Amino acid sequence: MVEQMSIRLPRVLRDGDDAGAVDVLQEYFTRPLRKTGYLRTGALWDSWDPSGNRGRDADVFTAEDLVAVTLLAVQVPAQGALFLLGESNTSLNALLADVGPDRDLVDEVDPLTPESPVWRLETALREIHGVGRTMASKLIARKRPRLFPIYDDVVGRELGTKAAHLEPVRSALRDGELQSRLQGLRDLAGLGEVVPAVRILDVLAWMQGKGYKPASE
Repeated sequence: MVEQMSIRLPRVLRDGDDAGAVDVLQEYFTRPLRKTGYLRTGALWDSWDPSGNRGRDADVFTAEDLVAVTLLAVQVPAQGALFLLGESNTSLNALLADVGPDRDLVDEVDPLTPESPVWRLETALREIHGVGRTMASKLIARKRPRLFPIYDDVVGRELGTKAAHLEPVRSALRDGELQSRLQGLRDLAGLGEVVPAVRILDVLAWMQGKGYKPASE
């Protein structure tokens, strides 16, 4: 069982309830919604790449990225889209390139601060009209899915990270066995490596916050 660290872990992680965690992940990623018969759009987020250019465009914000975030229930407003893809595109792409290649957040040895490249990128995105904290996190996660954890009010409330999210999550992953636990749960749920550990944590917290009760409860 993983001990509570710099974040408040979702209940299934605190209790060592692997069966419950797997049920939550399968409910989110692989079970069709009863009302529609389709998967949640969020379940498609991690692998969605209709053009096949995601890897080649790793350091460029594209129109496809703006469509991708709609799978996670946010939409960049028109004025923000014009800045993202127009006059701010070059400067944002430079900041994105400064972040470096995608890698697991757990491997970031040093604390992430306002001077860190990924933090500076988030700040720049949040300065764009209509791009708040949640949308910025999803845009960065689209480009660096293993490095940057998705944030919204539900996840912030459940993890206790409303005041700060990125650094507490990094610290929690660094302190103990949480990373390997999340990866193990991903494998038990039958999900591919395209779903990173930070995403598993996000989904477990979000589903708990939305009131889903795993079969083990």
